[in-house]
Amino acid sequence: MMTFKQLEALYWIVQLGGFGPAAHKLHTTQSAVSKRIQELEQLFDTPLFDRSLRTARLTEKGEEMFVIARKLLEQRDAAVEQFGKPGVIERRLRLGVTELTAMTWLPRLVAQVRAHYPKVILEPDVDGSLPLRDKLLADELDLAILPDAFDDARLVATRVGRVESAWMGKPGLVRGTGRGPVRLHELARHRMLVQGSSSGTGRIYDAWMAERGVEPADSIVVSNLVALTGLAVSGLGVAYLPRDCLAPLVAAGMLEVLQVDPALPPVPYAALHKGGQRSALVASIVMLAQSCCDFSRVFQTGGEVT
Repeated sequence: MMTFKQLEALYWIVQLGGFGPAAHKLHTTQSAVSKRIQELEQLFDTPLFDRSLRTARLTEKGEEMFVIARKLLEQRDAAVEQFGKPGVIERRLRLGVTELTAMTWLPRLVAQVRAHYPKVILEPDVDGSLPLRDKLLADELDLAILPDAFDDARLVATRVGRVESAWMGKPGLVRGTGRGPVRLHELARHRMLVQGSSSGTGRIYDAWMAERGVEPADSIVVSNLVALTGLAVSGLGVAYLPRDCLAPLVAAGMLEVLQVDPALPPVPYAALHKGGQRSALVASIVMLAQSCCDFSRVFQTGGEVT
């Protein structure tokens, strides 16, 4: 009789490109994976892999079996999620988040997931927006929450919230801010600390400034938000930073919010997943993210679970 373990072995060998990676994925040995494939081949009396090659390449019948395996595994997962109680769903979910999310409301989201799905193993991956997008496309993540800066037909985006940003710098660095707004073109004469193309926020604001014909005379690209904030505090330039969560630094006199005309637009954040791969569990996690999304304070605790 054909088993899901055999189908999983076939599926992950093909998806990951070898018996070794599949064994690691399935938390078993390579010999156990090979045995499952041999059992399938004996059951249908046909080879599934071309053993004349060094790589794990499917035969024609193997290709047909792979399509069947993928459909059956998808149907199994859908059945478990649709008819199983949330508390008994057992799987891991690989979640990509940006540094700002990790610094603010990620603990609240983790607490919500643990309360609603205690057997789901959440694996957060904190990285830049572009690397997270690439990991999502490479099936290394199930879901990513990042600035909505990628117009990619392969991805489905669901809005979860937004970040209010402001230009900031060391107090007194930009003269005349107390006498009215500084024009964006004038601000660009100062050194600008920007996040660059690997950041979704950087992409959004680079495009926004380009639309207004503004190009910094001098800039430093800093992809790390903590480092960017530190450089701004030290007086090395002006930077666009999340307004609300850095309010304590402004109140302490370490940073000054600059009045600039035009003001920065908010940065929309979205939950992204690959088209055709959204499950009931992922849909639920997205809804939890929408309820938790709050960029106003750093290091938020898990808090009360609703």
